[in-house]
Amino acid sequence: MRYAILADIHANLAAFTAVLRDIEQRGGVDEYWCLGDIVNYGPDPVKCVELLQRLKHVTVAGNHDMAAIGKAPLNLFNPDAARAMQWTKSQLNQEAANFLGSLPQIENRGEFTLVHGSPRDPIWEYMVSKSQAEENFGCFKNRYLLVGHSHEPLAFRLEEEGRVAYIKLAEGLGQVAGKKRLMVNPGSVGQPRDGDPRASYAVYDAGPRVVKLHRVVYDVGATQQRMVKANLPLRLVARLEKGL
Repeated sequence: MRYAILADIHANLAAFTAVLRDIEQRGGVDEYWCLGDIVNYGPDPVKCVELLQRLKHVTVAGNHDMAAIGKAPLNLFNPDAARAMQWTKSQLNQEAANFLGSLPQIENRGEFTLVHGSPRDPIWEYMVSKSQAEENFGCFKNRYLLVGHSHEPLAFRLEEEGRVAYIKLAEGLGQVAGKKRLMVNPGSVGQPRDGDPRASYAVYDAGPRVVKLHRVVYDVGATQQRMVKANLPLRLVARLEKGL
């Protein structure tokens, strides 16, 4: 069995479709695991929701998904994100809103726990440091944890002596999901923030038990043009081409 691990699509349809195309070219997967933040920032929230719904998927809620349906306050977002959220809310139809409202905060799939932020704070906590990882290893029971939210591809592994190892995930290199407990962030499909503008996702192959990161070139300019047409904040437009 093979599973695509996606996070932070952020209404970027060009990036999302490029990732799906890349997955098919690599042999396809049996199921898609989406770690939240399907909407906001980008110009195509409804189309991204509809495309995800057509897939065989397991999806958890992100903070932007919850804010889009009024379940998270806008004052917790920076001004650009809040302005984009107001536009996103105006675009959602009832079916898309119902789907976002149905998403759980945590899902368990076999040995994996899926969450947007962290098991300690599923919606808001950014898992970016070894100290955070160490504290969160005690907050879930499964062997492996999949998170999004930070938009950076990385992993944390719990060693035998209790030390936490930070792993910067690199394109094409596999991370073995062995006996040690492991947290993995596949990076962002729609708004990477690691200095690489290419869409980021991972695939878990249950045969060899390996998680592998992939990067995909997509038409950044097409997304930017649609954002400008929608009068979305220019800082959000500009950051896409830099991966920041």
